Amino acid sequence: MGRGLAALERAYATGGAVGPYTLQAGIAACHARARTAEDTDWERLVAIYDGLAQLMPSPVVELNRAVAVGMAHSPHAALEIVNRLREEPALDSYHLLPSVRGDLLDKLGRFDEARAEFERAALLTANSRQQAALLERAAACAARR
Repeated sequence: MGRGLAALERAYATGGAVGPYTLQAGIAACHARARTAEDTDWERLVAIYDGLAQLMPSPVVELNRAVAVGMAHSPHAALEIVNRLREEPALDSYHLLPSVRGDLLDKLGRFDEARAEFERAALLTANSRQQAALLERAAACAARR
């Protein structure tokens, strides 16, 4: 990990244009440097995702940016982004879209909607452990309503 962080610093130090691989490495470095989610530099991640979205616009980059926005700013701000992504055909069967939306709705106290999103996400993934975790989240939301 140390070698990777050093290589990233050298890439930034060259002063040249920052490309998508450098930005992706920057995202990984932000997560690697943090001991916990709370320790993560979410503001920096939003800025990096903003740059990545300009260089390589994609619905998945935008979804990841929304997660960072939710952590740096508010679940409400992130939910606005995620709601726009619901119109993206490329994400129709992507389990992480309803998963992220469910998490944001849960944080906003909208438990019935969150439960439905977690259940939808569970149906979209073939991974049995992910399904179980998503159904647990759905049950927790149902218990809090």
